[in-house]
Amino acid sequence: MTGAGHTTIRSMPTRSENIQGTLSAAVAVLPGDGIGPEVIEHTLETLREMELGLDFDVLDQVSAHRYLRTGEAITDAEIDRIRACSAVLLGAVGDPVVRNPDYARGVLLRLRAEFDLYVNYRPVRLLHDRLSPLRDPRHRSIDLAVVRENTEGLYAGVGGGLRARTSQEVAVDTEITTAYGVRRVLDFAFSSARRRVCLVDKANAVPFGGALWQRLWHEAQARYPHITVSHEYVDAAAMKLVADPTYFEVIVTNNSYGDILSDLTAQLAGGLGAAGSANLNPETGFSLYEPVHGSAPDIAGKGVANPIGALLSAGLMLERLHRGGAARALAQAVRSVVGDGICTPDLGGTCSTREVAEGVRARLLWG
Repeated sequence: MTGAGHTTIRSMPTRSENIQGTLSAAVAVLPGDGIGPEVIEHTLETLREMELGLDFDVLDQVSAHRYLRTGEAITDAEIDRIRACSAVLLGAVGDPVVRNPDYARGVLLRLRAEFDLYVNYRPVRLLHDRLSPLRDPRHRSIDLAVVRENTEGLYAGVGGGLRARTSQEVAVDTEITTAYGVRRVLDFAFSSARRRVCLVDKANAVPFGGALWQRLWHEAQARYPHITVSHEYVDAAAMKLVADPTYFEVIVTNNSYGDILSDLTAQLAGGLGAAGSANLNPETGFSLYEPVHGSAPDIAGKGVANPIGALLSAGLMLERLHRGGAARALAQAVRSVVGDGICTPDLGGTCSTREVAEGVRARLLWG
């Protein structure tokens, strides 16, 4: 589900076109760890009920527990299975039983690198007024998207250390910024906006990468003269998001800033449990979709995980797979259950994961 100016990532067919003549599409499913399998189970049940011509290849062996046994995060054969599909639906990756980051990085970063998923697209729209922590009702109508460069920056894994575990220990993490990477994510941000794009950086303190972003930002403006532009340093952007998020329509920024700001915007709209995301390569069309709440091991198995983030991630996937009518129907059903107070505890309700998912299915005006 996306907001005004973000009803679709690209133009999608009408509902009648979705029903008639839609080719089947294969989706690789990685339920993952923690609450991932729980929310994915209900998401797949919902998608199957909608009869959208989707085939699911479930790779439930990709997990933290297998990594502990074998040291394998994701295998080459599994990558080949994923490559044969049109998209990936991911539940969550991570478990406290794995004490190093190699497993999660080995799954997520490898998928981003193998398929060059250079755009992280995080649309945020307030589902119900009661979920907003903002006091002023004029500022609650959050309806924006964070476009985050997804393959470079501080998360590229370039760095090292010296004199480990001594009093003179040195650790270096290098931020990678390329003209190629910046230019293409800027173009996506501009093309996905209807009215406004805001660049967020810290060019006053990070001068080299900042200068590259700034130069390419000005070049991009000339290619999209109908779009109003603005610029904020990341600290000022965080303050403005809390003061009045309606100031923004599309935010474009680097990997680490986008990671932080997109979580902030999700919380302003009710919380991470109701937030979905898309990892995209607009040129190839391949994409990965995941709720942003993580594996939440503290509530795994309790039946109270919020399925809305996974359902809305699936909705973004449906848009990209040319099933826009189904995506809109799913988004409307989610809004309906939230409006009726059928929510898990993180949104102030008392319902279980299954009760929320069943409520969404009962309200689907589809088929």
